[in-house]
Amino acid sequence: MKKLVLCLFLCISFIFTVSADEGMWMLHLLKQQKLSEMQKLGLELEDYDIYNPDGRSLKDAVVFFGRGCTGEVISSQGLVLTNHHCGYGQIQSHSTLENNYLEDGFWAMTQAEELPNPGLTVTFIDQLEDVTDYVRQCLERDKDQDADGVFFLSPSYLQGIAQEKAGEEFLSLPGREVEIKPFFNGNQYFMFTKKVYSDVRLVGAPPSSIGKFGADTDNWMWPRHSGDFSLFRIYADKEGNPAEYSPENVPLRPTRWLRISTGGVNENDFVMMLGFPGTTHKYYTSWEVAERRDIDNKVRINMREIRQNTMLEEMLNDPAVNIQYAAKYSGSTNAYKNAIGTNWAIDMRDFEQLKLEQQNRLLDWAGNNRKPQYAEALDEIERMVGERADLRYRSWMLNEGIIRGVEFANVSQKGWNLLLKVLEGGSRNIEKAILQLKEDYALFADKDYNIDVDKKVSAAMISEYVRSIDREKQPAFFGLLHTQYDGDVKAFIDYIFTHSLFGNQETWILFSTDPQSFISNKGRREQLLNDPMFLFARSVRDEALSLANQLSKYDVPFSIARQTYLEGILAMDGPYTHFPDANLTLRLTYGQVKGYQPRDAVYYNYQTTLKGVMEKEEPDNWEFMVTDKLKKLYREKDFGNYARTDGNMPVNFAATTHSTGGNSGSPVLNGKGELIGLNFDRNWEGVGGDIQYLPDYQRSIIVDIRYVLFVIDKFAGAGHLIEEMSIPTI
Repeated sequence: MKKLVLCLFLCISFIFTVSADEGMWMLHLLKQQKLSEMQKLGLELEDYDIYNPDGRSLKDAVVFFGRGCTGEVISSQGLVLTNHHCGYGQIQSHSTLENNYLEDGFWAMTQAEELPNPGLTVTFIDQLEDVTDYVRQCLERDKDQDADGVFFLSPSYLQGIAQEKAGEEFLSLPGREVEIKPFFNGNQYFMFTKKVYSDVRLVGAPPSSIGKFGADTDNWMWPRHSGDFSLFRIYADKEGNPAEYSPENVPLRPTRWLRISTGGVNENDFVMMLGFPGTTHKYYTSWEVAERRDIDNKVRINMREIRQNTMLEEMLNDPAVNIQYAAKYSGSTNAYKNAIGTNWAIDMRDFEQLKLEQQNRLLDWAGNNRKPQYAEALDEIERMVGERADLRYRSWMLNEGIIRGVEFANVSQKGWNLLLKVLEGGSRNIEKAILQLKEDYALFADKDYNIDVDKKVSAAMISEYVRSIDREKQPAFFGLLHTQYDGDVKAFIDYIFTHSLFGNQETWILFSTDPQSFISNKGRREQLLNDPMFLFARSVRDEALSLANQLSKYDVPFSIARQTYLEGILAMDGPYTHFPDANLTLRLTYGQVKGYQPRDAVYYNYQTTLKGVMEKEEPDNWEFMVTDKLKKLYREKDFGNYARTDGNMPVNFAATTHSTGGNSGSPVLNGKGELIGLNFDRNWEGVGGDIQYLPDYQRSIIVDIRYVLFVIDKFAGAGHLIEEMSIPTI
């Protein structure tokens, strides 16, 4: 491992200093880490106003919403605000042809009209505790059971000792849960005490033309014009305890809810955001950055581009196909855009070099302090990244090129496997096999499936896959492509569909009409035993499992080496210098309201207005439709008390806060701790911030709270909800 020359090393002392706006900070350490900086920027609160283990604080109004979003309590009656896309599944589940809440919106005008959502939960964090010493004691106690050395990061093990520490009496209380999470790869551990409410009812949601305005076209983009919000209410039993849904439950009386400010924002205003960010990679080594760019992202960009271009051509040629494949196309573009943005950032800011400088700084410190284990850990990481490169590339190519790219590669094999047992004499339950096959076919050939599109997309994907992967490293069934069809992918795919039960419509009709007679025919039985579509899917699955097993051998040694590396970083810089990578635990990030300049001679302002919605309107494009009512309100400038001082209606604004997935729905607060916005996205240029913060480019995209209130009040006519909220008079 080569170190940088000394002159370069001496000029990098600023590299590891955290940028003023960077970080996803633990709330209980704010005073030691960031409070003074925040106060210089405009925070008017103390640390205990944000997190107070012995009393009420802002923390008590922030909830983990569902399975991966954030929400905030905004009234004394348990009203919760989150994103429209966070509540999308619930809104969709209540929608029918007669009451299409996705298209028309939904507003409960009384609490009796609020809709229950089985399975939806909101979680309060009551307390967090540093349990590093306790976990280490448990690991030492249980080391004989930890033959593979995995307990230090094992969710199941950590959950077990969390419950052990909490005790049965505590866990028997309604809705009580505990969780221990590792930080800095097991150098620190914190336990979170939670209260989980499971009666959460839908209160209000704007139509998708507001809540999802711009949809996938505008995803990751700024300027933005979306009213991405929805409203729910937490219900509890009459004592205020978590309880399953019951008509007897009552709205929760929370200990804390957020006050709302309609004062608006100006450029450079201080803002902070609380939420549950999902995953970041701040402590990647230089080799992992290169691996992410040159394998993971490069494969994703290339293979999705091929798939999307082929799909789009078919969608543009046929309106029916456009409807069938709209969701599949947009779903593919989300991670595609992310990968492009991340690679742009990696190269533009030379993340590989930044991480190398970080490593060299540690090497120099370790050498001066006789800590050879840190150099050894880095050597191990470098070695393993190099060793696993081919396996990782093959795995990503199989996943993006075949598993995600070829629809028939995902055909369910349940019914076919049951039928094989019958045909081979291992089972007599032929009725169960036939029923399962019919269910599998209905799942495969659903309303959004088009056989011709699948063939064309599959031909493009398989062609690129076999061009990129050595023949001997492809799934076994691909051997038929090379031996019988001499590499002719189209002929190979035609063979699969012609001779498959699910791929040939005539064959399926014969089977589904009289399956017993079909199976009793010797030729048909043989055809079922050797069905090429099922064999293809099985072969792909087997190859995926094989690659996963081969890659898994690196998991434990890699985690141990990373733990040692981060131990060195913390030892060198001290325990309060750095923030841990995001892991769906409650964090605070702060920054300023700012626009940005993405490229030469282009500048984006910090705020958008309703004028921009009207400018983007495309009546024939569902992503950019504007309702007549919203146009009327705009035309008449009927904005109530929510307009800016210049008379324009604010919609979204951008800030330098360091956010990622999981921050959807996070409250954005001013220096007084008042709610001024609702986070819902990031800009394309900032997605690389999951690896290294980009102060000049990275922006959180936020719904201005005034637009939320305007939609509730003037558009929906749900003023009774406004009356619940604490909105100080300006």
